[in-house]
Amino acid sequence: MTIAFQKPAATPLASDEARSFGALGLARRCARSPLRRVVAAQLARVILRLCFAGAVAAIVGRLVMSEEASLWLVLAAPLLLVLAAAAGADADRAQANAETRVATDLREAVGRRLVAMPARRVQSLPAGRLIVSAQRHPEAVAALVVGHQAATLMMAAGPLAAASALALVSWPSALTVLALTPVMIVFFVLLGETIRRRAQTQEEAFGYLAGQFADRLRALPTILANDALAGEEAKLTRRLTIYAARTMEVLRIAFLNAAAIDFFTSLSIAMLAVFLGLGHLGLATMPGFSHLELWRSMFILMIAPEYFSSFRRYAEQYHAKAEGLAGAAALDRLLDDQPLAELAAASRGGLRIEDLPPRGLVVITGPSGVGKTVLLRRLAGVDRASGRDDACAGFPAPVWVSTDSFVPSGTLEKAIAWNVENAPRPRVLWAAEEVGLLDDERLPGGLDARIDKDGANLSGGQRLRVAVARALLNERPVFADEPTAKLDPLTADKVRRALRGLAERGLVVTASHDAALAALADRVETLSGDPAQEDVQ
Repeated sequence: MTIAFQKPAATPLASDEARSFGALGLARRCARSPLRRVVAAQLARVILRLCFAGAVAAIVGRLVMSEEASLWLVLAAPLLLVLAAAAGADADRAQANAETRVATDLREAVGRRLVAMPARRVQSLPAGRLIVSAQRHPEAVAALVVGHQAATLMMAAGPLAAASALALVSWPSALTVLALTPVMIVFFVLLGETIRRRAQTQEEAFGYLAGQFADRLRALPTILANDALAGEEAKLTRRLTIYAARTMEVLRIAFLNAAAIDFFTSLSIAMLAVFLGLGHLGLATMPGFSHLELWRSMFILMIAPEYFSSFRRYAEQYHAKAEGLAGAAALDRLLDDQPLAELAAASRGGLRIEDLPPRGLVVITGPSGVGKTVLLRRLAGVDRASGRDDACAGFPAPVWVSTDSFVPSGTLEKAIAWNVENAPRPRVLWAAEEVGLLDDERLPGGLDARIDKDGANLSGGQRLRVAVARALLNERPVFADEPTAKLDPLTADKVRRALRGLAERGLVVTASHDAALAALADRVETLSGDPAQEDVQ
């Protein structure tokens, strides 16, 4: 059976949780005023550099031709150099301040968003990825909306000013540098998609690294108690190696981009030097290059690099665009509840609670992002952002199994038997053994193993198995979100068998990518359609 989600007609969403977060839009609004200040300072730097180049060219040209240089030119040249340097420093300082301001405002917006979101929704967010996103991504987004945006605007204003200055001296020289501009733009377009994909994979690798690190940090006492530090260190090292490789892929593309700009700059200057040299030697007669005064030729050669400097700065900021877009997308995936609300509304026309059988294993499958977890939460009624069906009123409260399942402090026995009536120790022992908790070297002590407050010393896989063991003690329906995702193959197989056993006497509904679990199902629901943002565990 295939459930196709179609986007419903627009419905007014009253709560903050139902509105789009939009990290990129927020950052752009924050950057409007400081961005104007940055662009003004950079434009002043370009104009002063052009004036300095003109003054130096006029002085040197006159001296070479044994002519007297005007005193005002001699005095103006160093003054223009100082002013250009000051304008450059002011532009860099303004950009740094603007990016800091935007990043701070965006980080505060993230904090306000988390406060406004439902507690269950916040609890379900991957802790490591959330911490990294809140600390790292605002800077990347700020660099995009300030540094990269300023470079984009200056890529139009800077070359235009330089080409205008060249045209005043020799219009063919201006046309020569302009002729290379479309080639560079095409090169930017070709590299843009490549660097965007590389930056996306880099962000994903860093998110996985952060999530794994947070998970291991939470379980550090158990890891140390079982002398498993070396193995966990090796796993983190492998993940770190993957992230380093993804970062180098981004940097290689960025360096290639900058090298292309340097190539075109050198090519244009070489072409201009050859044309001007042939004209001065009288070996060729070319309009705009022959019979020029020496200072004019020098001016052309000094302005040509300035024409390409804006392209070079844009190339240097190009990776900031890719990283900023990836960072904004990552923040939206974590904090944007609008897709969740829309998907929940849309799914009311699909699978409903009354469609479920009284017993059996139902597996909801589909590609990542299509909304499996959202649908599962709606059916189970565990999150008001998902909007539980009205039909759930007469449906028994289910047992929820996921990495956000509640785990009390105390002993493992207490954690498994939490909220379960009539749970004698032998039965709890059986449930723990069924899911491999008694064989877990990182949780020594059997049922007497100590559990920190809120299960802080448990890994995601251990928390999942505690919830599955608790389900084994219940007679209620079970709703499990990716119950085998964080487990090794042997333990995952135990959990599959446990869920299959539960399905023989009651209803078990899971959202999973696990093909082996789907193969054991009595019914498989495959979600299809435009991917919405799934609640990532």
